[in-house]
Amino acid sequence: MLPWIRALRPLTALLLTAAVALVPATTAHATDARPASGWNDYTCKPSAAHPRPVVLVHGTFGNSVDNWLGLAPYLKNRGYCVFSLDYGQLPGVPLFNGLGPVEKSAEQLAAHVDKVLAATGASETDLVGHSQGGMMPRYYLKFLGGAAEVNALVGIAPSNHGTTLSGLTNLLPYFPGVEDLLNEHTPALADQVVGSDLLTKLNAGGDTVPGVRYTVLATKYDEVVTPYRGQFLDGPGVRNVVLQDLCPLDLSEHLAIGLFDRIAFHEVTNALDPAHATPTTCASVFG
Repeated sequence: MLPWIRALRPLTALLLTAAVALVPATTAHATDARPASGWNDYTCKPSAAHPRPVVLVHGTFGNSVDNWLGLAPYLKNRGYCVFSLDYGQLPGVPLFNGLGPVEKSAEQLAAHVDKVLAATGASETDLVGHSQGGMMPRYYLKFLGGAAEVNALVGIAPSNHGTTLSGLTNLLPYFPGVEDLLNEHTPALADQVVGSDLLTKLNAGGDTVPGVRYTVLATKYDEVVTPYRGQFLDGPGVRNVVLQDLCPLDLSEHLAIGLFDRIAFHEVTNALDPAHATPTTCASVFG
């Protein structure tokens, strides 16, 4: 990818922020979408091989369908009961979710997990989230009692310690009004800036909570959650993985790692079922 194209992506995020502020309040949000591929099937009962339902948590500007057109069928075809949710909706903003305050989004996740557990009869779930969706569940685990209902959290390019958006957010103080725009119209973006009040609260006293296994999947080519090593977690039961350590040929950036990278998908299944994990290599793309 050309460097100038990569550099434009953070700017695109800010332009989308401005667009959100201008969208007319006319379109309602779809929830609990059930695509033809079979996930969000509330009649699904977990098997002995995969006893926990998997809840997929989309990222900023994502939704319960588009974010998971690759991974949801991948997991469903391997025998998992798979569910996804929409969270962080803003009034009048269609399709683009994950924009509301992280604390409120965590409450939505908690309610959704309760719904999935009630439907499936399982006592615990596993969470897999992309970008904000890998960070936000940690608020649920730490402050909303989620640790009692979650066995594992797999974060794909998660914003665990915030992002500088390749340094762009460091420029915010020089543009009066832009930071206010972030806070007023897209709180989730402000929450994910390095050093935000939300992240300071979330990471105080340690990154993890007892009883939950954590996996972080990162790519060296991430241009959104930067620096990429800020995605990593510290604590017992943590496994931090750089995809290029498994396959040097993997060139996925922030979106690709969550949308269609089958090397990352293979590592997700290893994290969900470590007792039957198999080596992840470049050949995993064909698996």
